[in-house]
Amino acid sequence: MIERLSDDERIQLNAVFQDEYFADQTFSSIGLKALIGFIAIVMGVGSCFAVMNMMYGAVMSRQQEVATLRALGFRSYSILGSFLTESAFLAFLGGIVGCALGSLFHGYSAGTSNFASFSEIVFNFRITPEIVGQAMVYAVLVGLVGGLLPARRAASVQLIDVLRE
Repeated sequence: MIERLSDDERIQLNAVFQDEYFADQTFSSIGLKALIGFIAIVMGVGSCFAVMNMMYGAVMSRQQEVATLRALGFRSYSILGSFLTESAFLAFLGGIVGCALGSLFHGYSAGTSNFASFSEIVFNFRITPEIVGQAMVYAVLVGLVGGLLPARRAASVQLIDVLRE
């Protein structure tokens, strides 16, 4: 059928299957996906600084406890691991809260303009297990990256420095 319509010179028609047509229409949504990815990265960097600020506060408020752990014989990598675990756990809890709030928009429809064909692209927000899994991995990764420098600071606390303060 497509070959017959394409070969007919009386009709100026480019016949394609429906799935190919919609795939061509959504090609312009690649820019939208790139914009969303960029926003996610920028927000992740901001979240890393927020985690870092919170964890530096936790390290500073618990310097005496950390020094006591060092005096009891705990190694610096054990203290580093405990603060990284705390940071990752708090980020995991934050990811759960974020996914719960995001699930409020499950099924919501939105649209944007397709400037290639001057039509509208309508898309639905779907919260799938795959998306939740990716969001949780991203949240824990942000927590680990943001907690790394404060955890290193905690691991380098010396008993003598705390006693001098």
